[in-house]
Amino acid sequence: MLLRRAIAALAAAALCLSSHPARAVDVEKKKAAVAAVERQRAEMTRMSDAIWQYAETALRETRSAKLLADYAEQQGFKVERGAAGMPTAFTASYGAGRPVIAILGEYDALPGISQKVATSKEALVEGAPGHGCGHNLFGVASLAAAVAVKEQMTAGKLKGTLRYYGTPAEESIGGKIYMIREGLFKDVDVVLAWHPDDETRADNEGFQANIQFFVEFQGKTAHAAADPWNGRSAADAMELFTHGVNMMREHVKPTVRMHYVMQRAGDVPNVVPDYARIWMWIRDSKRAGVDEVFARVQDAAKGAALMAGVTHKLSVQTGYSDENILEGSLKLVHANLAWLGAIEYTEQEQEFAKAIQRSTGKEPVGLDGRIQPLKPIAPDPPGGSSDVGDVSWVAPMVHFYATTGAKDAPWHAWPTVATGGMSIGHKGMMLAAKTLAATAVDLFEDAATRDALRAEFNQKTKGYTYKWYVPDGPPPIPK
Repeated sequence: MLLRRAIAALAAAALCLSSHPARAVDVEKKKAAVAAVERQRAEMTRMSDAIWQYAETALRETRSAKLLADYAEQQGFKVERGAAGMPTAFTASYGAGRPVIAILGEYDALPGISQKVATSKEALVEGAPGHGCGHNLFGVASLAAAVAVKEQMTAGKLKGTLRYYGTPAEESIGGKIYMIREGLFKDVDVVLAWHPDDETRADNEGFQANIQFFVEFQGKTAHAAADPWNGRSAADAMELFTHGVNMMREHVKPTVRMHYVMQRAGDVPNVVPDYARIWMWIRDSKRAGVDEVFARVQDAAKGAALMAGVTHKLSVQTGYSDENILEGSLKLVHANLAWLGAIEYTEQEQEFAKAIQRSTGKEPVGLDGRIQPLKPIAPDPPGGSSDVGDVSWVAPMVHFYATTGAKDAPWHAWPTVATGGMSIGHKGMMLAAKTLAATAVDLFEDAATRDALRAEFNQKTKGYTYKWYVPDGPPPIPK
């Protein structure tokens, strides 16, 4: 049914591409790529459900990465495992020469949010991880799209290089940033990516920039009753530091977010603690805003250490950039979303979503599978960060969202885990894969579209030098 609307919808959507020179789109190649995705439906469902069950956290995605890399190899891609020093990162390539079109995939889970496919909170394994951001769907859809486009290349209908990036640890250190550091994106013409969401739309909002760091305070231990004057409390320094940060909240821009967890502050009350450690994130809509607040927070850490009479050490773990959004990319991907059409749900799926909404205190409106209207680039993202933002500063990026969860239900939480392990998530995954495949065909076929994206990218990055926040040395692989 979707493809019967193809020609009329494509003609209308082409009007959205007014920033590009007029071009003839080979609809048959796009239809063939979409059909190739559809043929993988059973295998995609199997893989996404397996990764959902594995629920492996950052840099521990051993089985998830192997499942995807093995599938890519079976489909004729040249796979290079252990990319950028990360055992769970890989690249899968096919073809040769230009253009080089890349598709990103993720597959890491979040700790502590294990959940059954159920409409109320019920852990599958108590305390275990869960896919509360839908990355079990993300990695699979992207790879299936790559396989579908590769079929067209094998048939001689598309020319160039296709590359899938298996990227770990998006929820932690930002695996893509280490891949950037190793130069793995330096020859890419355009990068495609998507993400699960509660709406289907071109990404006009982007991500917040952030920096993630630890502050450690080292003091001097003593008996808390007999001779506390001989001690210097690291916990006192931590309290002074957090008090300084919290006093700062009134005096930062509304776009700034600061959050932390106290990881260590002593063991027993009757011993003056000589060690304390806090893990903190700072976010803002732009990287420059993060840098400004971070400088002030560093001063707060120094001051806290001085007041408590202890020493301190600040260590940056990583940091993510805001997203460099291109108007041309919005128009291109929106045209393909409109061509493919809305996701249709069964009554049972809608009732499942409404039950989740009732469980979480949200209005029971169900699922929204419509293609949202194309909107202009927003000045400030609403919240959340991703290392996809970093990639957008080293190559032109096309990014969109597909509905995989109940409208307004909490993200990074059990409701998203529940819908990601069933047909609701599978349907969003299928639309995402088809959209990626159709958009990749456009990019392989039309040099004018690629040139327009590159020109806009060059204009928006003029005078800007991208820098990564990850520290020197190898990635912090868990033991």
